[in-house]
Amino acid sequence: MLELTDVHTYYGNIRALRGISLSVAPGEIVTLIGANGAGKTTTLRTILGTARARHGTVRFNGHQLDTLTTDRIVRLGIAQSPEGRRIFPRMTVLENLELGAFARPDRAAIAPDLDRVFTLFPRLSERSAQTGGTLSGGEQQMLAIGRALMARPALLLLDEPSMGLSPILVDTIFRIIQDINRQGTTILLVEQNARMALRVAHRGYVMQTGRIVLHDAAAALLRSDLVRKTYLGEK
Repeated sequence: MLELTDVHTYYGNIRALRGISLSVAPGEIVTLIGANGAGKTTTLRTILGTARARHGTVRFNGHQLDTLTTDRIVRLGIAQSPEGRRIFPRMTVLENLELGAFARPDRAAIAPDLDRVFTLFPRLSERSAQTGGTLSGGEQQMLAIGRALMARPALLLLDEPSMGLSPILVDTIFRIIQDINRQGTTILLVEQNARMALRVAHRGYVMQTGRIVLHDAAAALLRSDLVRKTYLGEK
């Protein structure tokens, strides 16, 4: 479904991605783990076209994304729940969710998808008339994911969905991520909580300083000495 080949992305003269290659197949959860500054978020930005690859190619379902504008990429079937949530704080929960569907031509199908989001996140249904800025951090994360789902994406990009959440809410968010995947949405997950990410993912990539240094099945990465010592805090 998604394939990045030898991608180099720069911010000015600073090279953030140094020839990364990765793929995501339909139906998978693929996770990208690494320390702060490794290039994980830049990878998502490069896929969405908010950062441009200077070299290499990004392809999605046969389309070369690195030549397209971000709005066109979204219309092809990619949506993101960004790091930091970035909801619209003065708009209601319902208005935030409706904005997630702004690019869809199938207006009649939006209501069933709204019901789906409210089934996945009952708390959003309870707070549908509440402004986004008054929600808790966990509720805002649910809203950010729900808003992305309203685009009915084939590929969902999740950037640090557990950031700042309590352990109980982290478990809830990752359970819902698995539910979303089981319902047919392919997921590329960027996450610093490597243990949780690898428990729900099918495959994983490990990034260091703009490069992919390891790639394997998620279960194998959980057993990897590099991953255990560097990202799981084990000796």
